[in-house]
Amino acid sequence: MSERNLDARVAVLEEIAAATKEALLDIRVDIRDMRTDLRGEIRDMRLEMDRRFDRLDGEMWRNFRWLLGVMLGGFVGTFGVMAHGFHWL
Repeated sequence: MSERNLDARVAVLEEIAAATKEALLDIRVDIRDMRTDLRGEIRDMRLEMDRRFDRLDGEMWRNFRWLLGVMLGGFVGTFGVMAHGFHWL
């Protein structure tokens, strides 16, 4: 191998190393940007989930109160019919 051929090969390797370093820096920047975007999206999703759970909690309490009222009314009605049937009233 000649000295000139070796210098040309080293120059090619140095170019490849420089291009690889630039590519890695670009990849790092892209990953950093993706993490930032992902954090924002996750935060937005958490806020939306919190709103939906709050709404669901309110609906469950409304349904519970309605069901409790219907059940109590049913018990009172049933006991009223029983009292009338047993001639307590």
